Amino acid sequence: MTTKFNKIYEESIKNPEKFWQNAAEDIFWFKKPTKILNKSNPPFYKWYEDGVTNTCYNALDFHIAQGKGSKTALIYDSPITGSKKKFTYDELKSKVSKFAGALKEQGVIKGDRVIIYMPMIPEAVIAMLACARIGAIHSVVFGGFASNELASRIDDSKAKLLVTAS
Repeated sequence: MTTKFNKIYEESIKNPEKFWQNAAEDIFWFKKPTKILNKSNPPFYKWYEDGVTNTCYNALDFHIAQGKGSKTALIYDSPITGSKKKFTYDELKSKVSKFAGALKEQGVIKGDRVIIYMPMIPEAVIAMLACARIGAIHSVVFGGFASNELASRIDDSKAKLLVTAS
């Protein structure tokens, strides 16, 4: 394992553009990128700038389209509460789609920022994927952060919405 990892790591360092071009072959693109890296404005590099993809689509819909809808996509196992749950791709997509609709009902659109202030529960994953599904940018602030740290992140991000758990 270590030898394989070291080889892959070395390839990524020696020729990052080729490395990420090869990596791009492993995901679904609505429009494949023609340019892998734009270095015209250092240090503000742009990767895959003319490509169009969606993280949520790659995480859920792609697998469902491959016939894996009934396979397990997410396992939740909390040593704190003893709670255990499994979600199939189909179940997770349904929950994500509903939550994406709820975000839209709150006025969240592509490019808006959403803070997710939740413990490590399945609903946090659902919220992240829902943001990705509609093109909103999410920032995860886990529940252990103090209120002043949360306030700082809300102010800095100019978040349109705060998603929490009770």
